[in-house]
Amino acid sequence: MPIIEVNHVTKEYQLGQLQSMKTTLFNKWRRLRGHSIDERPPFKALDDVNFSIEQGEVVGIIGHNGAGKSTLLKLLANISKPSSGTVQVKGKIAPLIEVGAGLVGDLTGRENIYLNGAILGIPKVEIRRKFDDIVAFAELEEFIDTPIKRYSSGMQVRLGFSIATSVESDILIVDEVLAVGDLAFQRKCFDRMEDLIKRQGKTVLLVSHNIRQVERLSGRAILLDHGQVAADGLPEVVCDLFFARSDEKIKTQIGDISTSSVSTEEFDLIDLKFINKHNCKIDRVESNSDVTASMHFRVHKELRNPTFGLGIHTPDFLYLATQNTENIKHYGTILPGEYVLRCKIIRFPFLPGIYSLRAGVTDGEAVRTVFYAENLFHFQVIPKAGGILTTSARDGFVTLDVDWSLDDIQACKLKEGR
Repeated sequence: MPIIEVNHVTKEYQLGQLQSMKTTLFNKWRRLRGHSIDERPPFKALDDVNFSIEQGEVVGIIGHNGAGKSTLLKLLANISKPSSGTVQVKGKIAPLIEVGAGLVGDLTGRENIYLNGAILGIPKVEIRRKFDDIVAFAELEEFIDTPIKRYSSGMQVRLGFSIATSVESDILIVDEVLAVGDLAFQRKCFDRMEDLIKRQGKTVLLVSHNIRQVERLSGRAILLDHGQVAADGLPEVVCDLFFARSDEKIKTQIGDISTSSVSTEEFDLIDLKFINKHNCKIDRVESNSDVTASMHFRVHKELRNPTFGLGIHTPDFLYLATQNTENIKHYGTILPGEYVLRCKIIRFPFLPGIYSLRAGVTDGEAVRTVFYAENLFHFQVIPKAGGILTTSARDGFVTLDVDWSLDDIQACKLKEGR
């Protein structure tokens, strides 16, 4: 028996600014007289959405910004009503949609715990019983009798998360709240979520832009796209579809940087690209295959003992690898002119996804940077032809070249005994 049922749900909003009372009355008067008025087109945040969730299921809801994720959660939490269709929820809901939004600045942390607990439906007796645990989890023992307006934003969200996750509920609705506070507190939030999911068996709806996190915590995933359900099934399948669509979107949004923006008085980067064995430019690289990076540049002033560097980073600038010619290749003096530097990468180790190249040049004699730039060339890594994208190929950025062995300890002991 489903604990949540969503049947043909559509949620529409009117685009444009809100109208004044005067404008509204004037438009009604024009309608009565048979005159036409300029109608603002409706926007469908959700469009005929259908799904059901069984008790104890953990469902991740993913999609790009504006796909309808938060709108859906607000309907399930009864914060908003659908324009059409029905939403049926059986059981008590604890919504973690806007952590700390209900905190009152002039009240102390203690007073806010009781106030928010009452808003979330926690009996006063239960709040008293859980009070010390709420304060301890939020790490606010010294400040609990201080007005909230004197808290930092991190302190406020820690208190809000601690209160919300203390609710005894059947369904937990979580919207981008596992990234609150500093790294240590984020770890605590994640551990608490795992406890609610794996040990307490809560029904959980989880929205996060951290897709790997959704894949790890969820037993099922729903992909929303422009207000519609694009996919519903196993997390690894749905998340892979999301990554594939995201990769294509990134490729259409970003292009190679113009050479005019990557020049210095001494150095012009004319081109940076990947080439295949036929010397043709490619922007798709098979994982674990050989590929060559080619840097075409112009030198305006003499460089003595230069070092060339090449690096790879994600679109959000997470540095993944760096390699340079120092202690590997010595080029002595490079005179003014045009050159092409090639760097062959053996068994390119990165897993499928979108990546970018960065490059730099230093003058060895003066020990100074002649040129450095990031986001110079964007490329996509794809699975090797005929290869299968295994579970391990989704967990991380690189493949490991390993050799496994299994020994029977008892057999080894018998062999040594002989």
